[in-house]
Amino acid sequence: MSATLAPPWSAAEFRAALYALEPSYWDRHPFHQRLHEGGLDKEELRLWAANRWYYQRSLPQKDAAIVANCPLPEVRRQWLPRIVYHDGADGSPGGAEKWLRLAEAVGLDRAEVVSERLVLPGVRFAVDAYLDFARRRPWLEAMASGLTELFSPGLLAHRLGRMRRHYPWIAEDGFAYFTARLAMVEAEGRSLLDLVVKHATTRAQQQACVDALAFKCIVLQAILDALDYYALSRSTPA
Repeated sequence: MSATLAPPWSAAEFRAALYALEPSYWDRHPFHQRLHEGGLDKEELRLWAANRWYYQRSLPQKDAAIVANCPLPEVRRQWLPRIVYHDGADGSPGGAEKWLRLAEAVGLDRAEVVSERLVLPGVRFAVDAYLDFARRRPWLEAMASGLTELFSPGLLAHRLGRMRRHYPWIAEDGFAYFTARLAMVEAEGRSLLDLVVKHATTRAQQQACVDALAFKCIVLQAILDALDYYALSRSTPA
C-alpha cells in the first residue's frame, strides 16, 4: 500500500522508523574513525575543519529557510533560537564563531577558512544540496532532516574525548564548539522529535519525514566521502 493510502503510523511506530536510520549516521564513516583513532595528520585535520566550516556556516541559512516556509507562528518562534545559536547575539559567540576558533586551534588562518578556498567540490555540492532541500521542500520535511540530532550526543562526547587524547596540541579553547553543543543537543533533539511527531499526522507526511532524515544522512556521508577520497589520494603514489 502506498504511503498516500496507508493509515498513519502510531507515534511509537513513527519514532521507531526515524530511529531505524541511526546506522546511516556518519559516526561510523572511515574518515571519522581515523579522526577518533588519532590517524589524521595536521593537514588532514585542517582540511576537515575548513570543509566542516562550509557546513556550519550554512546551518543558519537552512534554519532561516525553514522559518520562511513555515506558516505557523508558534513553530517559527520555537525555531528562531536555532538561528541565534549559530550566528550569536549581543556580543556572545555563536556556533559558527566557535567553529572558527577550532579552525584556528588546528593551525588555520581564519580569513582563509572564511574565504572557503579550501572547500572541496564534493563537500560544496553536498552542503548546497542540503540548503536547497530546506529551501524547496515543505518546512516539516526540512525540520525532520535535522533529526540527526537524535544520533549525535554520543558522537560528540566520543569525539571530544578522543581529540583531547590524540591531538593534545589543540588548545582547549578550540573545543568550545563541542562542549557547548554537548550541553544542549540531546534536549534539542527530543524537542525536535516531539515537534515532528505532532505535525506529521498522515502516513504520507510521516514517510516524507523519514525520507528527509535519510537524505540528511546521505548528505553527511557525502561530506566525509569527499574528505576521505582527498585524504587517501594524498598518500597514494601516482
